[in-house]
Amino acid sequence: MLKIVHAPAPILTKGVREVKKIDKKIRELVYDMEETLIEQIDPQGVGLAAPQINEDLAIFIIKPTLKAETLVFINPKILETKQVPSPASQTEKEKDKEEDIKLEGCLSIPRIWGPVSRNTKVLLEYQDLTGERHTEWFSGFKAVIIQHEMDHLSGILFTERVLEQKGKLYQEKDGELEKIEG
Repeated sequence: MLKIVHAPAPILTKGVREVKKIDKKIRELVYDMEETLIEQIDPQGVGLAAPQINEDLAIFIIKPTLKAETLVFINPKILETKQVPSPASQTEKEKDKEEDIKLEGCLSIPRIWGPVSRNTKVLLEYQDLTGERHTEWFSGFKAVIIQHEMDHLSGILFTERVLEQKGKLYQEKDGELEKIEG
C-alpha cells in the first residue's frame, strides 16, 4: 500500500507531467494506487490522483462505490463540460440546486469537508492501461469525482474551489461537522 501525501505537501499544488510510455512500472503504480484506494475506509475514498501518492504523473483512478470497477485515466483532458438542469419548476430548481451541491472531501486533507459546485457532465479524453485512447462522456457522481481528480493533476485542492465559490469549510470532530471560522 502506498502512503497518501497530506496538505501542505508541495506536490499537491503543482502540475503533473504526461505519461510518455505505459509500461510495467506505470501498470504496477496503478495497481498499487488501486490497492491504496480500496484500503481507505474512514473516510472511504472514491478517487486517487498520482500527486496524492507523491508522483507527478497525469494519472488518476476512480471507484465510485465499493462494488464498482476501478476506472483508470492516464493523460486525461476534459474536452467539454455541461450542467444538466433538473426538469423541475423554478422554485423546485432552486431547492434542487442547493441539494445538488454535496460536500466534498479529500484523502490528502483528512476530516475537512466543503460544498463544491461541479458540472454534471464531462467529456473526457484519456488513455487506459493498454495505451488505448478513449473519448467518453461521464455524468453524475463520476463526473464530480473526475473533476476533483483533474483538479489534483492541475495542483488545485478542493478547498480552493470551496473558497472561490464563497463556501464554508467544515472539520469533522467526533463524527460531527463543525464550521471552520476564519
